[in-house]
Amino acid sequence: VGAEAVAPVDEVNLSPSVRRMVGETGMDVTQVTGTGKGGRITKQDIQTQTQPQPQADVPAQAPSSTPVSAGRVEKRVPMSRLRARIAERLVEVQQSAALLTTFNEINMKPVMDLRKKYKEQFEKSHGIRLGFMSFFTKAAVEALKRIPEVNASIDGKDILYHNYCDIGIAIGSERGLVVPIIRNAEMLGMADIEKSIKDYAIKAKDGKLAMEDMTGGTFTITNCGTYGSMLSTPIINPPQSGILGMHKIEERPVVENKQIVIRPMMYVALSYDHRIIDGKESVSFLVKVKEMIENPTKLLFNRKDPEQ
Repeated sequence: VGAEAVAPVDEVNLSPSVRRMVGETGMDVTQVTGTGKGGRITKQDIQTQTQPQPQADVPAQAPSSTPVSAGRVEKRVPMSRLRARIAERLVEVQQSAALLTTFNEINMKPVMDLRKKYKEQFEKSHGIRLGFMSFFTKAAVEALKRIPEVNASIDGKDILYHNYCDIGIAIGSERGLVVPIIRNAEMLGMADIEKSIKDYAIKAKDGKLAMEDMTGGTFTITNCGTYGSMLSTPIINPPQSGILGMHKIEERPVVENKQIVIRPMMYVALSYDHRIIDGKESVSFLVKVKEMIENPTKLLFNRKDPEQ
């Protein structure tokens, strides 16, 4: 037997301050080895037991990754300022606007045939390829002229009507979705529109879009078909009241002159703020876009374009 006997662990062997710490921490004192005289438990012993113990020889994990189990890792990446702002505005518009979406379908054969026929001549004359987006931009402009509510916005308790068409073109980039503005699109020819879209796409890819490139806008067009989307309900870009969604072109059977034929068809969607735009205006807008795309000659050959 040693020179000093080890005292049993009970309240008698605990000082008032130690008993108070045990009560506060809920510590099981029977699991604590006392280091005081006669094996008494000290305040330091309680503190040592309640502090988390370091793990030895455990490889440090990268701050951005959290191991879940063998072979499974979760990566944590801070949200970029652009993505955070996009998320903020999307939630804002969902909470503040009365959003609805209406749909239609467009026979793309006329515009595809016209594009095929004149694409080489167009590129030779203007130094830019003829794409679908310029057709839809011009068609949207014509529809906006006829349905001014879709080109308007709410400002407090007033409706602000615009006599110009500043069209936002949604472009996907590595930094997120950006919407640069083609200003006064009603005054531009298709070659100018195509050049503007190409310039903005290059800027977006290089991360060189300026805030003034994306500020303003009275209406937006987004082409979800680029990624293979068949149908979607795009969200308006506040304070705008409407956004046109293009989608993937698919060959489908349709009826023409009481005959079933195969045509390249595209679903289009118009999401709009029902506080300012009613069903009649929204449907009329899409019908006008459909009419213009299915009769595209007047879009390509107009007074704003140099003679082809």
